[in-house]
Amino acid sequence: MTTTVTAANAAQFLSFVPQMLGYHPTRSLVLVPFSGSRSIGAMRFDLPGTADLDDLDRFTATLVGMVCRLPDAEAVAAVAYTDAVFAAAGLPHRDLITALERRADACGIRLTDALCVAADGWGSAFDPSCPPSGRALAELGAAPESAAELSVTAGDQATGAELPRVPRDERARTADALASLEDAVRLLCGPDSGARRPGGTASGDGRTDAAASVAGSADQHRVDPRALAAVCTLDDLPTLFEESLGWDPGCLAPFQAAALVWCLGRPALRDIALVQWSGGMAAGDEALDAQLRWEAGEEYPAHLAMQMWGEGERPDPDRLEAALALSRRIAAAAPRAERPGPLATCAWLAWALGRSTHAESYAARACRIEPEHGLAEIVRSFVYAGHLPDWAFRRG
Repeated sequence: MTTTVTAANAAQFLSFVPQMLGYHPTRSLVLVPFSGSRSIGAMRFDLPGTADLDDLDRFTATLVGMVCRLPDAEAVAAVAYTDAVFAAAGLPHRDLITALERRADACGIRLTDALCVAADGWGSAFDPSCPPSGRALAELGAAPESAAELSVTAGDQATGAELPRVPRDERARTADALASLEDAVRLLCGPDSGARRPGGTASGDGRTDAAASVAGSADQHRVDPRALAAVCTLDDLPTLFEESLGWDPGCLAPFQAAALVWCLGRPALRDIALVQWSGGMAAGDEALDAQLRWEAGEEYPAHLAMQMWGEGERPDPDRLEAALALSRRIAAAAPRAERPGPLATCAWLAWALGRSTHAESYAARACRIEPEHGLAEIVRSFVYAGHLPDWAFRRG
């Protein structure tokens, strides 16, 4: 659905920006690209923490480069949201605006306006009648009525990255289920099951005989039959991952949660899940087959690997949203030591949805538990480099 909103003036345009983003930005630079007179989205960046002119030039070069990746972009409006004040020295962040205008001009992108919403007022660098003390913030009233259907959260860009609250007894049941699941996996796949594929097939050195394992396990404690049933779901990972998108994250059975904690903690299985949640059941089947072939010494398909780097077909955002809601609940319910995998999964999904601030938050939490977690560090490197998925620059 396309919503058409007309802003009568700069104040009304500023009132509309949070509707475009879905939140009220703070300490941010927001760029709104235009094709003709129509906006084609909005991009938010943290305000640079430097006043060095060379650093500002590099920063704005990166930003304008992103605008240039939008095929239809002809112009851009910029809005700085800052804790600084007009009372200190007039319009804040003038050096940043100057650098942005210079870079935009060099790239053939017209800077239509450069606005600032400060702690004590607002104004435009292109408005010669703007008072030195800024205009009153009270002028920034409600957004146009035509934007009323666009929802806005109460907080800023970081709001919503918190994990859901999970009752202590639910976390305990998930931990118990995970321990039972791991017992069952060891029983059926052998003691070195962390590197083995589900279903009794070793990843490198042949097949484990399940019957022999059972016969030799008389001195072990009884394995929960529900855990054995959960292991059976791991025999068909694409079906498990597809069905999980239909689960209610707020009402997960302990062994449902445990199965996903176990999978998302193993990079090969987690990547299959991410490919499938992005591209559908057929993509999951292909990713599973590619993983098995890679373990057998064949080359991993480039198009599947590039999907993880943000290239290829645009994922269905509804599937990614469902996967993110599920993964957030899994991360919140998992024992602390097992959270990095689900948290890194959340980080990639948030990044794929264009929520880099949330992605960095999830990835940072994963790295606090496991400092060298691979996927979490990759997502953080994406965020620090300003790297967005290629599909973020293409219209759906």
